[in-house]
Amino acid sequence: MRLIEPLTLSFGARAAAMVAAGVALPFGDGGAFAVARLFDDRRLVGVVRAGDLAADWVDVAARLIGGREWAGMAALPAVMGILNVTPDSFSDGGIDDSVAASVARGLAMVEAGAAIIDIGGESTRPGAAEMPVQQELDRLLPVIEGLRGCGAKISVDTRHAKVMRSVLMAGADIINDVAALAHELDAAETVAELNAPVVLMHMRGDPSSMERLGHYDDVAVDVTEELALRIDMAERAGVARHNIMVDPGVGFAKNAALSMELLNRMAILANLGCPILLGASRKRFVGQYTEAARPEARLGGSIAAALAGVARGARVVRVHDVAETVQALRLWEAL
Repeated sequence: MRLIEPLTLSFGARAAAMVAAGVALPFGDGGAFAVARLFDDRRLVGVVRAGDLAADWVDVAARLIGGREWAGMAALPAVMGILNVTPDSFSDGGIDDSVAASVARGLAMVEAGAAIIDIGGESTRPGAAEMPVQQELDRLLPVIEGLRGCGAKISVDTRHAKVMRSVLMAGADIINDVAALAHELDAAETVAELNAPVVLMHMRGDPSSMERLGHYDDVAVDVTEELALRIDMAERAGVARHNIMVDPGVGFAKNAALSMELLNRMAILANLGCPILLGASRKRFVGQYTEAARPEARLGGSIAAALAGVARGARVVRVHDVAETVQALRLWEAL
């Protein structure tokens, strides 16, 4: 697989001027890059100025230009608020004592500017064990019922085909799968049948085994190519490409140094031709680089990660702290 990794990114008027001058090529939605690394079959073959890109790489560069609409949302980048309804999630597990409290927290996120509410009924933190599907549904369905019509898209974070079908029939709009539709044989077919937008996240193994599988030749290239295989699998099962968003899965089968490198080089994922979601909020690597031991103390680092992600092409950021992230993104876009 041929990949172009943008090394210098600009946005807004500066990007448009550079493209017009022929010294940069378009990137994402309104961005541009002036210098790039080139990879062919996972090998670095050169570093070039965009204006000097050879003709046989032009088709590859065309993949880096994104459209603005996904899941019926034209206004991107967007904030996805995390609403875990589990007792054991790493950051916010067990903070709600009732369905009403979870619904109220979701509505507060919408009021604060979240375009998507991502509801999770099963913890996928490192080391987490799989839980019964019915227990997951018992947690999810009442909250979906309470949030229907709230003004935001409803996403459900699940690996299970039966859960996917049930929540989509109950009014959810999006499936967010940490296993990229690989955990169960009929997951991809379910998403395809119901024509649902889906987030395919990169992970190796499962939450109980992933920490043993974090060995990469080049984490950015390897993650991009492994996600390309998951996209191909989804399309062969009938999932429409315009419904697919990808997530590099920082913190999943990636230690702090690998997560930081992947975040820094995330623009390479644009080669996949799908919009990008970044979920870095309160992650362990944020705490390790900022010396913030408690997840809830990682607000500043989480906002920095979200802005870095958007500056590298992320179209959705998945966060715990919605109001603060929305404010930061508004200023970033104004700048």
